[in-house]
Order: sequence, then structure tokens, then C-alpha cells
Amino acid sequence: MIRVLLADDQTLVRAGLRVLVDSDDELEVVAEAIDGSAAVEAASRHRPDVVLMDIRMPGMDGLEATRRICSDASLNSTKVVILTTFEADDYVFEALRAGASGFLLKDTEPADLLSAVRVVAGGDALLAPSVTRRLIEEVVSRSGASARKGPAAPELDVLTDREREVLSLVAAGLTNDEIARELYLSPLTAKTHVSRILTKLGARDRAQLVVIAYESGLVSPGGGSSRA
Repeated sequence: MIRVLLADDQTLVRAGLRVLVDSDDELEVVAEAIDGSAAVEAASRHRPDVVLMDIRMPGMDGLEATRRICSDASLNSTKVVILTTFEADDYVFEALRAGASGFLLKDTEPADLLSAVRVVAGGDALLAPSVTRRLIEEVVSRSGASARKGPAAPELDVLTDREREVLSLVAAGLTNDEIARELYLSPLTAKTHVSRILTKLGARDRAQLVVIAYESGLVSPGGGSSRA
């Protein structure tokens, strides 16, 4: 059973999400929270597999709650999925940077939301890779945070050339199987490379790898990768 925490300040939204989540035999709502503080407390108490987190709430918002949950070592297995009204939301990018495993628009089809919860709980963290990539490209371009030219940042020096290639493809939204085909590797080898990159960079999941790839200058908005 996949345990889900709902965090949204609107009672009707939480009620709708609860009915939807509980309609799936594989999912169970274990708690609800009306703001970020309550979400952090509920996550610590119930240790859910997935938190559906509204990004804009009074008091402590979803961004700060995500940051606290994802930085808590005891909640390492808890994944946060951001719920937002707009794709181009600066807070979403900050939440991905803080450790969120992806995001969903609030008008997502019910079946897609349920599928997304299962996907994240299963460890395939990055939801809708192409959409998430477009979001990051837009926000990074607007902020100028990834205007760096030339070689990628020194923090990537721990990676081998092959691992940098793999990281670039992760940032492009490719799955492990697609990376394997692109680089003529076995799927297991591609998965091993991704696991090593996560460990070397101290990243929580693939969503954070995408952020790191852009912020380091390895890849640039709307374009390819920077080669050292």
C-alpha cells in the first residue's frame, strides 16, 4: 500500500484529492495538512511514501515545507510532488532544487495523478520530463541563473566523461532505457551510471539532477551541453 499525505489549505481540494486517492486500491491517504507547518509535522509522524504538496499556502508555504521534509534524513524515502496551477511558477523550480521529485498541474486528469503517485513511490522521480525540462528552461532563462558560458562548473569534476554524458541526457528528460539506446549501453549499465551520479553529486533523485545540470552549466536553456 502506498501511503499519501495531502497538503493544501483549501478544504474542498483536500476532500477531492482524498476521494480520488482512496478510490485506488493501491493508495491510502494517511493524513491531511492545511499548511506547510502541519505538512512537516504530519510527514514526521506518519512517514508517508508520497506528499502531494500545494506550493502556495498561508504561513509556511509548500516550498519551505518541501525543503524541510527533503532535508530530513529520517524522511529520505518520502517523495514530495508539488501541486501548482501554473507550469511557469518560480516556486516550482525552487521546490525541485529543494528536493521535490516533480510537479503536477492541479488540472491534471485524475487517472494521471494516480499514476504519477505510483510512479514516484516506485522511485522514478521525475514526472513528465519534457514538461519539467521546459519549466526549468523558462525559469532559469528568466532568472539568468544558467547564463554561464564555457566549461561546466567545478562541482561536476567528480564525474567521468561518460557520467557527464549520461547527466546531460537525464536533463533532456530521457529514461534509463532511452539513455541506454542513445549511448549503446545495456539498460543495467545506464541505470548504474545514473545511480553513481546521484551518489557523487549528493542528489536526492533525477529531478535534482536536472536542476544541477542546468545550474552547473552542463546544459543550457534551449540548447545542448557544454563540454569541458
